[in-house]
Amino acid sequence: MVHNQAAQTAFGPMVLAAVEQCEAPQRRLVNDDLAFAFLPAGLRAVVSATRLGPLRRLMIGATERAGPGLWANLACRKRFIDEKLGDALPDIDAVIILGAGMDTRPYRLARRSDVPVYEVDLPVNIERKKAAVRRVLGQAPPSVRLVPVDFERDDLAAELTKAGHRRGDRTFFVWEGVTQYLTADAVHATFEYLRSAAPSSRLVFTYVRRDFIDGTNLYGARSAHRRFREKQQLWKFGMDTDGIAAYVAQYGWRLIEQAGPDYFLRHYVQPAGRNLTASHLEWTAYAEKI
Repeated sequence: MVHNQAAQTAFGPMVLAAVEQCEAPQRRLVNDDLAFAFLPAGLRAVVSATRLGPLRRLMIGATERAGPGLWANLACRKRFIDEKLGDALPDIDAVIILGAGMDTRPYRLARRSDVPVYEVDLPVNIERKKAAVRRVLGQAPPSVRLVPVDFERDDLAAELTKAGHRRGDRTFFVWEGVTQYLTADAVHATFEYLRSAAPSSRLVFTYVRRDFIDGTNLYGARSAHRRFREKQQLWKFGMDTDGIAAYVAQYGWRLIEQAGPDYFLRHYVQPAGRNLTASHLEWTAYAEKI
C-alpha cells in the first residue's frame, strides 16, 4: 500500500472518538459506538487501556499539551456535524463526505435512513475503509458508496457522477478535517465543484486559521505547528474566520453559522461537566446553497 503522510492522519480523530466512548454517557462529547471497532488492532489495544480513568486522563492530557483545546475541538466538531446532518436529513437527497477517512458516520446513518452516502477519499484510505467495513459489518450497507479520489489530481465531479450521484440532488456535504492538508488550488477546485450543488444543499467544513499556517499566531500549539508545518509540512492551507462568509458567497453559498471555541464550550463541554478548554486554531462552518 502506498505510503501517504496525510492519509495516515485518518486514524487520529477516530481514536479520540473511541476514547470518548469510555466516558460515562452524560460526559461524552461525541457518541460513536462504531469508532472502536473500525480501528486497527493496535489502536484498539491503546483505546482499551483508556477504559481506566487515570490512563484516559493521561492520553487527554498529552493531547492537550501538544495542542491546547484540540481534544474538545475534534470531538465537538463531530457532534456539531452529526447534529446538523440529523436536522437536515428530512430535506436532503444525498450525503457526500469529502475526505471520509475512517469516519463511521455513513454506517451509523444507514441504521435510520436509506439516503445515499458517498464516501470520498484517497485510494489508500478507501481500501482501508473497505477492509474495516468487511471486518466489522461483513459488507457495506446498500446506501453507502466508496469513491476513491485524489483532490489534488482527480475530477471530483466526474468520479461522483460515475458513482451514481446526481447533480440535481439536494446534498449534505461534509468536509471535516481536510482543507488544511490541501493546496489552495485544490481547495478552490473543490469549491468550484460545490458551486454547482443544487439549491438548498448544505455544507459543513472545518478549517485551520491562516495565521496559524503562516506562523504569526500559534494559539499555544507550538508542538502542533512544529509537527504539521515545520517538520512534515502537512498543513498547507488556512482561512480567516472573519472572511468565511465572503469566501463561500463567491461560490454561491450562504454562511449560516460558525462553531468555534465559545460555541463548543457552551453547547457541549460545560453541559458534560468536563474540565477542558477549546482552541481558536480550528473552526467549523455551516452553509446553505442559494
